[in-house]
Amino acid sequence: MRGTVLVIGFLAIGGVAGAPLAFDFDEPPVRPASQPGASLPEPVEPAFTPGRPRPLANKGFLFHWASVRQRVSARTIPAEVAPTVGYLETMTPEGTTNVVSVLKRDTAPDGKLWVKVRLAALPNGTTGWVPRDALGGYGTVRTQLIVDLDGMSARLLRNGTTIFKADVGVGTSAYPTPTGTFYIRNKLRRYSSPFYGPLAFGTSARSEVLTDWPAGGFVGIHGTNQPKLIPGPISHGCIRLSNEDILELGRLMPVGTPVTIK
Repeated sequence: MRGTVLVIGFLAIGGVAGAPLAFDFDEPPVRPASQPGASLPEPVEPAFTPGRPRPLANKGFLFHWASVRQRVSARTIPAEVAPTVGYLETMTPEGTTNVVSVLKRDTAPDGKLWVKVRLAALPNGTTGWVPRDALGGYGTVRTQLIVDLDGMSARLLRNGTTIFKADVGVGTSAYPTPTGTFYIRNKLRRYSSPFYGPLAFGTSARSEVLTDWPAGGFVGIHGTNQPKLIPGPISHGCIRLSNEDILELGRLMPVGTPVTIK
C-alpha cells in the first residue's frame, strides 16, 4: 500500500551508527541524476611519450672484442671439421689476457654459435672462426687508431671524430711497419724504460722481417727517449711517439681498439 515504510536495519552511514534505512515499496527509490564524466576521471596526459625505435646513428663506429677463455683452434668456416688456420691462446706472449677482435657471428646447422675473429698471426689479415663459448663476454669500443706511414702521423677517432693526433716514428725501408687492419691487444707498463718510454701498446700486427718488440715479431706502439727523431723512419717496425703523446694516447685509447696502418 502506498506510503508504507518498513525499517529494515541499522547501518553506519556518514560515520553515524544506528541511522535507519527506509524504502518505499510502492514507489521506486529516487536515484541521483548521472553527471557527465562522473563515473571515470579524465585520462591523465603522459609526461613522456617514447618515439619510434630507430637504429643508433653511430652504429658504424661500434667495435667488439672478447677475451679468450680457453685454448681453441680457429677454423676456415664455422664447423668443427673445417681446416685450422691457427690457434688462440688464453695469454699473450707478454703475459696478459689474450683478447681478439670480433668481426661477425653465425649459427651452425647443429645450433652451435660461432664467431669470426681477427688473429694475431702471419700472414697479416688472417681471420678464423671459433666457438662462441671459447670466448668471454663482449667488450665494445668506439675508438679507431689510424696510422699514416707516408705522413708519419697517427690519429685516434672516437665515433668517427678525431680526438688525438701526433707525429710518429715508423719502420725503415729494411724493416717496414706492416700495413693492414689490426687491433690493440694489451696496454703495458712493464717495459717502461728510456728506450720504450713510460707506456706501450701491443698490437696484433706482425712483422715479416723483424721488430724490436720484446715478445718477438709483434708490432708495438710505444714512447721513445729520442723524440727529436720523430717524425721519421727510425724503427724496426714499431710505431714510436713522444713520451708525452704516448701517455695522452694511453688515456684515450682502450684495449680492443681497431688499428688501421696504411
